[in-house]
Amino acid sequence: MPGSLVARLHIALDGRDSLPLFRQLYAALRSAILAGQLEGGTRLPPTRRLAEELGVSRKTVVNAFEQLIAEGYLEGKIGSGTYVADVLPEDVLQVGRASKVIPTSSAQPELSKWGASLALREDRHFAGPRMRAFQLGIPALAEFPTDLWARLAAQAWRTARPELLTYGEAQGYWPLRQAIASYLKTVRGMNCEPAQVLVMTGMRQTVALVSKILLDPGARVCVEDPGYPAVRDALTDAGASPIPVAVDQHGLRVEELENQSQIRLVYVTPSHQYPLGVAMSLARRLALLDWATRTRSWILEDDYDSEYRYGERPLIALQGLDRSGRVLYMGTFSKVLFPALRLSYLIVPKALVEVFARGREAIERSPAVMEQIVLSAFFNEGHFGRHIRRMKQIYEERQATLIEAARHKLAGALSIEPTPTGLHVMGWLPEGVDDRQVWRLAQAHEIDTVPLSAHALLPQPSGGLLLGYASVGPQEIRAGIDKLARALEAAGLGRFA
Repeated sequence: MPGSLVARLHIALDGRDSLPLFRQLYAALRSAILAGQLEGGTRLPPTRRLAEELGVSRKTVVNAFEQLIAEGYLEGKIGSGTYVADVLPEDVLQVGRASKVIPTSSAQPELSKWGASLALREDRHFAGPRMRAFQLGIPALAEFPTDLWARLAAQAWRTARPELLTYGEAQGYWPLRQAIASYLKTVRGMNCEPAQVLVMTGMRQTVALVSKILLDPGARVCVEDPGYPAVRDALTDAGASPIPVAVDQHGLRVEELENQSQIRLVYVTPSHQYPLGVAMSLARRLALLDWATRTRSWILEDDYDSEYRYGERPLIALQGLDRSGRVLYMGTFSKVLFPALRLSYLIVPKALVEVFARGREAIERSPAVMEQIVLSAFFNEGHFGRHIRRMKQIYEERQATLIEAARHKLAGALSIEPTPTGLHVMGWLPEGVDDRQVWRLAQAHEIDTVPLSAHALLPQPSGGLLLGYASVGPQEIRAGIDKLARALEAAGLGRFA
């Protein structure tokens, strides 16, 4: 039949080919559609007649048609037949032949209130992995014992029992929880048992879980000011209302809590206040615990980097002084090991263990198991303690390098004093200098610093820059100070040799 579809498209099926006949027919018809030989709306012959023309069973043709219909190349119309689709998958994906124009709206997408708030936020997204001077929150990754970690990981996989490859415990791998509890008792003077430990995947998940369980929408939460913007954001996202409370050289001004009403929770960084770097005095700690007990409020203690205390033992955690079960304690392995591990922990009072275990399971079935197994081995074989001791020496040297270089190069423009704890220092600018303007100039000179004003809701006596010193070595730190000097010169703060 010279006018038949088979003749026009030169369809020839080969029974000796390893490809099934229906797949051969499918490929021939699809190619003809994409090449424009079969245009949209073209009606195909009935399956029985096409089978006769090809000399194959009707089932072969039906299978090919069904595949093309499933992928969007053909459309079956009841009582009418089978037609080539007007809009092909390639049209939608703009692949293959010239795409048909599908009208789209130029209006902004409809977002939730939370989505709209995200769209308005500036300078909060992570720009991607890079290592530059004064970067905050990144440890000395080049010093991490990756070969040792790889050996422990390989050993964990070689000896993994089948039950370890299913979902783990919602609260975390039990041996790791035991190791964390033992470490916190010994080093941080805490009162906790493994059952009180929840393995988490970061600050935001922890704040979200605490908020869901302890806070109703609109609950008032006091936060340090200046303080950690990401925590304020996480609390706001959870429906809470953050209330700023001033910080001075002794930490959170606890007496100001007496002027607040219906406070459900207080978020604090008592061992190394972020960003100012001060430690909360013992008198303030006891006053805060007394206030929480009297008002039946909760305290969320964030102990994000106090492992690194230079020349002194780490301070006893606020949780270790708590006798009323009002403190929840959060810590992280991002600063002491590496951020990509994505493991942290939350210690809850005994009275909250059961409800937090259920809440942890509700937001995520379990944290990744194999990473927890490797980390528990890192603890139990003594590598964690040795790593901390080694890194303390490295970070103490890097802080000293930063302060010496800044005093030599930036005198009169940026005042930096040593800090006994953590991985960053505060650089104070002269009174009246706009730290955001200096920050923008520093960015232009490839310096990753952050202005103090970005962390504050309340007015601050003077501006400043946060300078991390952990991520790069002494040579890069000195080079960074040279670049920062040029930025300060551009801000009109003097001439620096």
